Amino acid sequence: MSYDPGALNAALAAAVGDDRPLIEDLRVAFIESAERQVDLLGRSRCDANWQLAAWRLKGLAASFGLTGLMAMADEAADAAPGDPRILRRLRAALDDLTQR
Repeated sequence: MSYDPGALNAALAAAVGDDRPLIEDLRVAFIESAERQVDLLGRSRCDANWQLAAWRLKGLAASFGLTGLMAMADEAADAAPGDPRILRRLRAALDDLTQR
């Protein structure tokens, strides 16, 4: 699944209008928070921690209307802790979102 970085920008612009500095600040905050949750997923060794990080990632994605990332976070929540396939896909999705 590929992610359009423009979707994040469009969601931010819809929320705050044409305030470019605010859009950039929110974008950075989103990416940092999403990366933190994926990092927590990568370090999780039990179901509870894994699911909590996946649910937080899903909530974050929902806040910005990123339905593809929400679906991937749902998939992660159902996967085994440390699943390398889902971790690679999540990292690739975040890489796509950070592209301009």
